Amino acid sequence: MSGIKIAVLDDYQELSKPHFDRLRDAGYEVTTFTDTLLPYNHPDTPQEVKDALVKRLEPFAIISTMRERTPIPEDLVAKLPNLKLLLTTGKRNAAIDVKACRDRGVPVAGTDGGAKRRGPDSTTTHCVAMILALARNVAQDDTVMKAGGWQTEAATELSGKVFGTLGLGRLGTSVGKIMAAAFGMKVVAWSSNLTQEAADAKAREAGLPVEDEDGEKTFKVVSRDELFRTADVVSVQLVLSDRSRGLVNRDDLAKMKKSALFINTSRGPIVNEADLLDAASTGTVRGVALDVFALEPLPRDSPWRTTKWGEDGRARVLLTPHMGYVEEGTMASWYEQQVENILRWQMGEALQAEFEDSGY
Repeated sequence: MSGIKIAVLDDYQELSKPHFDRLRDAGYEVTTFTDTLLPYNHPDTPQEVKDALVKRLEPFAIISTMRERTPIPEDLVAKLPNLKLLLTTGKRNAAIDVKACRDRGVPVAGTDGGAKRRGPDSTTTHCVAMILALARNVAQDDTVMKAGGWQTEAATELSGKVFGTLGLGRLGTSVGKIMAAAFGMKVVAWSSNLTQEAADAKAREAGLPVEDEDGEKTFKVVSRDELFRTADVVSVQLVLSDRSRGLVNRDDLAKMKKSALFINTSRGPIVNEADLLDAASTGTVRGVALDVFALEPLPRDSPWRTTKWGEDGRARVLLTPHMGYVEEGTMASWYEQQVENILRWQMGEALQAEFEDSGY
């Protein structure tokens, strides 16, 4: 289908190129964008940036998006008259107004999970890596060493300490299993509807005993108050929803031990960012590790980037740019599936992983 214009959005590392090249060879006009403009529906996005996003996307019949990067709300869909097919990654994308697309006759399709793994998934791996890096001062010590220094601060012990997970779904269970089995941490968990019976079932599914040798629950359900008061590491593992948005707040953070570490690899808006910034700035906790933020990409002038963390009583802060799911194999699988869906669409065939009336 020569001349059809395709936009591949937010491909920071240009990982899509080898997959979309076969469409280029077939005559499609493929444009790859390696930057992300501010979200169209964000209250702080200036009108000129909104106009720039519309101008960028308006020529394209097919748009390939990456989940959690460029949102496609209803008012943006209405300004894209040439749009015929919208692709994303994963099996859902709450940042896309799927109903608005379907009302326009624009199909929306995602991707499946790709090849099955024998071990932990990418986000679990990244979460555990961030916990270890923060506890062992890896980033800080690397900077000191390269500047000619030597030891500056003792590491934080994990063995035998308490790991608190907000949420005990797939990721909370996976991370909790590693922290218990590999580091001997006691795992406590909370979410609004979590029961001890459900937590016991999660332990069994993970191949862990329901109780340890001392008769303590492997995954012990506690109150929200107890989790924040007793945990040495608090990890956010909840799904972002209207109910969880802004859930973690100043009161929760104030209950944490001054020696504790706070980790968020889930979604930035689950935590009140101003409250977390204040807790980190005042040294309420020892360390904060973040892979996700309220606004992404994180603005250059964000206090998370510009503050001299770890000095004058401030917490140590470890930042990564939403890398929890960004693995070469995963990204290759997703882009390949998007290309296959474009070819299916061209042939009038059913799309793989087509969304229903909602992306949620």
